[in-house]
Amino acid sequence: MDLSRPTLVSADSVRTATGTPGDAVLVQGGKVKGVGWASEMRQPHMNEERYSNAVLVPGLGDAHFHPTGYTAAITRLNLQDARDMADMLDSVRLASRNLPATQPLIGTRLNNEQLEENRLPTRHDLDQAVSDRPVLLYRYCGHVAIANTFALEQAGIDPSTPDPVGGLLDRDEHGPNGILRETATELLAKAIGEGTADLDPDDVLSSLRGLVTQGITRLGAIIKVGEGFWCGTGDDLATISAIGHDLPLELAVLVIANSPADLEQAATVLGEAGPRVKFLGMKDFSDGSFGGHTAAMREPYTDRLNTRGTLRFDLETIGLVARASLAMGGHVALHAIGDLANHEVATFMRGLRDQGAAAESLRIEHASVLTDADLDLIASVGALASVQPAFLTSETEWLASRVGPERLGQTYAYRSMIEAGIPLAGGSDCPVEPPNPMLGMAAARDRSGLSPEQALTGAEALGLFTDGVAQALGEAAPLSVGSTANFTVLDVDPVTATPDELRQAEVVSTWVGGEPQAHDRDALIWH
Repeated sequence: MDLSRPTLVSADSVRTATGTPGDAVLVQGGKVKGVGWASEMRQPHMNEERYSNAVLVPGLGDAHFHPTGYTAAITRLNLQDARDMADMLDSVRLASRNLPATQPLIGTRLNNEQLEENRLPTRHDLDQAVSDRPVLLYRYCGHVAIANTFALEQAGIDPSTPDPVGGLLDRDEHGPNGILRETATELLAKAIGEGTADLDPDDVLSSLRGLVTQGITRLGAIIKVGEGFWCGTGDDLATISAIGHDLPLELAVLVIANSPADLEQAATVLGEAGPRVKFLGMKDFSDGSFGGHTAAMREPYTDRLNTRGTLRFDLETIGLVARASLAMGGHVALHAIGDLANHEVATFMRGLRDQGAAAESLRIEHASVLTDADLDLIASVGALASVQPAFLTSETEWLASRVGPERLGQTYAYRSMIEAGIPLAGGSDCPVEPPNPMLGMAAARDRSGLSPEQALTGAEALGLFTDGVAQALGEAAPLSVGSTANFTVLDVDPVTATPDELRQAEVVSTWVGGEPQAHDRDALIWH
């Protein structure tokens, strides 16, 4: 397609979070030249693409996405379908047989909540399946991992090993039982990561091409300096650099870095990685997850009264990297799930604002449990909340028992957040949740029946994954004149469709930079 010539792209209607401004988008040079009615914008000799029985929406996006973690989840041992301990161990045995001798076995997406035994395995369980090579299985949240005895010994973990700062080693009468929480997972990753075959950059590229078939045009991509967040994924920066010039969508990259120097180096590498890659800023953690009982809460968990979670907020290091990011024109994005963690992060960001940071440079990732006072604090700071509605779907069966009835209405409280004036952006935290934005929109609306008073309207849900993502990634309003011509064509109107219809919606076409992207059915796709 000749991008220098104007192209009129039309459908039954153009639907945005604020209305239906027409039925067509005029594109030229990869930019939006206008939105309105095809009959009024049509000119002689222009290109024209027409989609019948379809609705054109701003390009769908995901504000919080782990590219290498996603690829690992669809190319390596994936335990999402295991329904009991025996089933899970059979999968581990089979995967081990297909690996070269001595190579560590890494598995992902273990969900103890759906196992019949309703517990995490221990090293003793894993030893029944594999005892002659390191095994490390990640709970699907990514904040808990389980190692077999071989892996613990290779990492030098024994009864005398102390809990690392910001992490926990679960123990039994014999010492560490193989369950590692938060920063403790890094003890294993460092020890066995070098023996694991790194991800093939071509597989990462293929998985990103698969996202195009789900209507995704841009990602808030999270990577880590050095070894990736998941063991054995390799060097995230090198991977993005290797595939950057072939990307089918846009990446705005948030970097987990241990120092300002690491962050600056990452920004330099990303700046040379290709026209669809940009450095967005820094990302770090203040706590863990509900699933691992490591989200930092003011009061104990309702189903585990001996813990309030883990606050892993290294204020000194995070402060240095955050200020470096701001000085580079980047964002500060901090993970906070529990109400204590959200208060600490909001207070920290209040301090950054007082020192001159712009509101639009501050993001709270997840913002899962918020008291009324912290809703007001975050609104006064002006920070954006990057939220993942699909969490509601996977946590339906156990969330209420974990946080209790009093806190449930404060959890994923999207209606309260909007009413407080907090801007929201939607994402999946993939591979924690599937990447399909329609699933996130549907969950934001029906909430799987949890706290229905916090539900969003159809227009608000669409806005999460369009206007909200654009704001989170520091981009112009979608489909505004002069913005990058990213848009998605669906077979349903996402505002008027029911949540169940959204879950079944099909993507007709995906346009990035004013060009339709091939829907490669051979690409790696989440199933």
